[in-house]
This record gives sequence, C-alpha cells and structure tokens, in this order.
Amino acid sequence: MDFNEFEHLTKTLFPETDGERTERFRALGPLYTEWNSKINVISRKDMDGLYPHHVLHSLAIASYIRDEMPELYGRLVSPEGGTAATFLDLGTGGGFPGIPLAILFPGAAFTLCDSVGKKILVASEVAKACGLANVRAVNARAESLGDRFDFIASRAVAPLDRLLTWVRGRYDKGVFCLKGGDVAEEIAEAMGRFRLPKGSVHVRKVEDMFLAGGFADNYFNGKLLIFIEGHKNQRK
Repeated sequence: MDFNEFEHLTKTLFPETDGERTERFRALGPLYTEWNSKINVISRKDMDGLYPHHVLHSLAIASYIRDEMPELYGRLVSPEGGTAATFLDLGTGGGFPGIPLAILFPGAAFTLCDSVGKKILVASEVAKACGLANVRAVNARAESLGDRFDFIASRAVAPLDRLLTWVRGRYDKGVFCLKGGDVAEEIAEAMGRFRLPKGSVHVRKVEDMFLAGGFADNYFNGKLLIFIEGHKNQRK
C-alpha cells in the first residue's frame, strides 16, 4: 500500500480526513523513515508496511468508536468545543496507536507513555514535527502516572490481566487493546480476576473493519480489537 492508496482508504472510512489531516498522515512516512534509521522502533523489514500495518492498524480504534460510539466520535473529530476525551497510549513505542489517532481526533488529548526513553523520544519528535498540539509524551511506567484518563489504548503491550493491573484506577470509560491470536483464554482470565461483568468485553476482527473500504491484507488475519468497558471494580 502506497500513500495514495492509504489516503483513498482513510477518506472512504473517515470522511473527516481533510487536507490538514492528510498532510500530517503523509508526513509520517518520511519522519519514521528518518527516525527509524537512527533508533529502531519499527522492524526495518516492515518499514514498507508503515501505512497499512502501523498507521491503519492504529485507526481500527477509531473505526470502533465511529461505529459503536457515534456521538463521541463526532466530538473527537472536531477541534471545536474543547477536549471531548482523554487517552493514555500505554507502551506507545514509536507512537502507535496514539499518533495516528491524534491526527484523526483533534478533539481528544493523548498522553503517549513508554518506559524506554529512546522510543518516547521518537514519538515525541514525530508528534512535534506533525504539529500535534493534542499530544504529550512521557517517559514513565504506567504505575507511576498519577493522572486519570477516559480511555486506555494499547497495541500488543501485554496480556490483558497484566495490562489491567497496570492501569487499574486510572481510567473511567474503557480500555482498547489491539492484539493477535487466540485471546479467549486471556479474556476469560481477565474477566475472572477483575470481575468484569458479562457483556463488558467486546471483540472485533480488524480485517472486517476495513472491508467496508475495500481493503484486505493478510497482515490483519487474526488481528483483533478488544474493548473493555470501564466499571467500578477497575477503580481504586
């Protein structure tokens, strides 16, 4: 997938992708190419797959919000009216999923968090170069953050039970996880340990989220988006 294909797909799936958003998405290619030559945050053999495998994959979270939380989605894509929601991108690495989401959602505030300093440096510099005023980058562990957020977002960071331990008491509305493979046992363990109510965990196939735009990629086979609703047992 080259950038023109990515641009066409994002405008099909997310019609709010205007000229400014498009140029920010376009800038990600050269920015990550330059930074990755200095600090390896994306597998070098996968740099050619930056847009489908990293940027588009991150936007699966936006697709879920668009379909399942349309009122919130409308406020997130608009920069007017202040901050509609706050997100913690836990274990952001080079800025995924936080930076693509921050581009699409100017009405949200994103905290990108990673315990590895060189990775958070890349995420911070890419966000600055894109002019993303709704992003801050923090070199820290989740347990050390004192802030509370509406949502947590993560991309293949840790098993669900460990992730929920790290963020317990730090969110109100829910947790988005991009994961792969068979997660049934992982979900069952997390539901039991944290007493998650029946129906509070939602799973979507990432490949299905992009079929509406006519896009299919073997990379997304087995890739899942998990959304865990916030509830009282996850609070301090």
